[in-house]
Amino acid sequence: MDLRYLYKETRKYYGLCGQKSLDPVVFFKLCLVGYLENIISDRKLIDHCSMRLDILFFLDYDIDEELPWHSTLSRTRQLFPEEVFESVFEHIFSMCVAKGMVSGHTQAIDSAPVKANASMDSLELKVPEEELEEHLRKVR
Repeated sequence: MDLRYLYKETRKYYGLCGQKSLDPVVFFKLCLVGYLENIISDRKLIDHCSMRLDILFFLDYDIDEELPWHSTLSRTRQLFPEEVFESVFEHIFSMCVAKGMVSGHTQAIDSAPVKANASMDSLELKVPEEELEEHLRKVR
């Protein structure tokens, strides 16, 4: 999924001086993970992502590379006017749906088969706990 368009889309909301800002591609990928994993808290999101190799790969982070602080996520979210944040996020989510990465309510992950002592009956369908609009309202 090519999200390079975000650099042009978000350029005017970032300052030219000061410390390096959070990459907008990483920021919106983290927001997407938060929605798909039903995580509203930025602190819990960063903790969750730091433990998942698949998410680190998705974010293009190395295993020993430190993720941004939870407060950086909050401050970055505040850079964008609400309507800009929501329209960009909804566009990214629709790109995921169009590519077949997610559907409206069900997610799947790409994985390798591993022998496990588990019953197929115990597997549960992963469904977001809330609609996209409700999730966006909560994280604002």
